[in-house]
Amino acid sequence: MQLNSMTLRTSALILALLASHFAQAQAPAAPSPLLAQPAKASKAATLAAMLGAARAGKRMVAVGDLGTILLSDDEGKTFRQAAKVPVASTLTAVSFADDKHGWAVGQWGAILHTADGGENWMIQRLDTQEDRPLFSVHFFDANEGLAVGLWSLVLRTQDGGKTWTPLDLPAPPEGGKADRNLFKAFASGKGVLYVAAERGVVLRSNDRGQSWHYLNTGYKGSLWSGTALNDGTLLVAGLRGTIYRSTDEGHSWQAVVSGSKSSVTDLIEANGRVIGVALDGVSLESGDGGASFTWRQRDDRLSLTAVLAGAHGVVRFSRHGVIVDGLGNKQTQ
Repeated sequence: MQLNSMTLRTSALILALLASHFAQAQAPAAPSPLLAQPAKASKAATLAAMLGAARAGKRMVAVGDLGTILLSDDEGKTFRQAAKVPVASTLTAVSFADDKHGWAVGQWGAILHTADGGENWMIQRLDTQEDRPLFSVHFFDANEGLAVGLWSLVLRTQDGGKTWTPLDLPAPPEGGKADRNLFKAFASGKGVLYVAAERGVVLRSNDRGQSWHYLNTGYKGSLWSGTALNDGTLLVAGLRGTIYRSTDEGHSWQAVVSGSKSSVTDLIEANGRVIGVALDGVSLESGDGGASFTWRQRDDRLSLTAVLAGAHGVVRFSRHGVIVDGLGNKQTQ
């Protein structure tokens, strides 16, 4: 599928809009292959829409619109643009196995790899015949990982991304094709892999992605984010402030009242607390393992897209780049 690049970039300002855009689009006839263009250096790079973030050891790495990749070596106080990124298309997520080896994914099914902590990137996979984006990536170590995306696209590698093998998901329990959009891959401390997806579904793999099982949360909408806490508790979240929680590895789920109707885009555990970010400038926080949340909202309603734990607090990312926390916020119970 090939879409107008400007329309795509507009939709891709946040992961949620990107997913919605692709899910509703109609496929045109005979798409033309595109040539990958490198991301351009920009003085305004820190204002680009950022969609995903991860730590590479002590470094913070964020990815987003127009192939923008930002690096911080001072716990988020300042960011600079990566030296070399071979694509200028939207990047949606990033994962590091250690402080050097990382992978970023995005538009055109792109998978990029870095071996120097995010300074320089190379293409491992790019499909310019069909714009079937990847929404999330997770690596267990420097060799084994997987990426997930549009219409149940699952790619797995066991050689650090030198080769990527497509995996066919089983049909869902209610029948039909495996065609859900897969939004967020994450793993528990035991190495169990989970993917938050459409129609309230969470997929689980006990063998690092070789086989999969469907978990029903009881929710019918899209789940955009998820995380596994240190104690094994699972949290998934998505549309209209929806949060579900499981303390038995996903066998049963309980709805959690977030207090907000803003769709949740990211969740992390930081210093014993759960931190979430959402559209409309909403931040969420829990001190009881995700059983309950308080929330606050920025006065400017700037949509937040990703969050990382820093040495001096958390760093948030948005549709307008890196956020300096504490400005224009109000607390709401």
